[in-house]
Amino acid sequence: MRVIYNQSTDPAYNLALEEVMLTECDDDIAMLWRNSPAVIIGKNQNAIEELDLDFVKRNSVAVIRRMTGGGAVFHDLGNINFTFIQRCGSGDFNNYDLFTVPVRDYLRSLGAECELSGRNDLLIDGMKISGNAQTVRRGRILHHGTMLYSADLGRLSGALRARNIKVESKGIKSHRSRVVNICEKIERKMEPEEFLLGMLEYFLNHLSDAHLSRVTEEERVAAEKLVTEKYGRWEWNFGESPKFQFCCAAKFDFGVVEVNLSVQDGAISDLRILGDFFGEKEIGELEKLLTGTRFETTALEEKLILCDVGSYIAGMDRETLLTLLIKQET
Repeated sequence: MRVIYNQSTDPAYNLALEEVMLTECDDDIAMLWRNSPAVIIGKNQNAIEELDLDFVKRNSVAVIRRMTGGGAVFHDLGNINFTFIQRCGSGDFNNYDLFTVPVRDYLRSLGAECELSGRNDLLIDGMKISGNAQTVRRGRILHHGTMLYSADLGRLSGALRARNIKVESKGIKSHRSRVVNICEKIERKMEPEEFLLGMLEYFLNHLSDAHLSRVTEEERVAAEKLVTEKYGRWEWNFGESPKFQFCCAAKFDFGVVEVNLSVQDGAISDLRILGDFFGEKEIGELEKLLTGTRFETTALEEKLILCDVGSYIAGMDRETLLTLLIKQET
């Protein structure tokens, strides 16, 4: 396994580099990196709805969309990011326990009892210190996560906009998890980079066949090209934000799902499904399948039976998605 300390702090480049490592390399990779102040939004999220854009602009915070699902997170130099990339085995996708073991073990070595909780969070003393997300491409899985070491939590709360969304599942909390910095939970006082380097050494000593590696020139050039074509472009990070005739959002234990659609001549003419959910397949495939369908129960059922809804929205079943769509039926 290649263990890499990527010293770039450019958020667009760093996310582009992850995609290059996933889609153009065959190596198993563990990478540690940091970003200058940025909000990193999930692949399926509506940036304009999720963010306080005035705060973001006023504080010179970059907004970059990542290639994985999940919710928006704030990054700065006090936030350590980790990425694991390897062949995707059976049952690996959505297995957050598997990929966070070395992270939790490193924190335990510093005296902090860390546990996996909920969908994808790591907690210390019941407070969130890490969120995680995954995607699969060409038989390889990318798992990445954040670690709040000494992040500016005031900026974190200022950049993200709270949304009043109905909770659909029993027992699901509608508020954000309380967060805390790791530096407050360990006795040893370290700067963020010292914490990162300690984690790098831990990975080298404990991951199978680990060896220190660097980003190659070929990988760097490919990532910079991807910044120009994708991660540095408004079209990817914000995209068009069209006005939809109908909108319905609900929160489940697997995340927020927001359905936006227009109906013309009795059929769905435009459909976007947004949210902080995860999915192994691209949500655009499901949107395309349903676009053009008559806006009534039977027609939608006939289309949904053709696909595995849970592969697009992990945890969602056909009946639940149909209920969200039909709530808008007139």
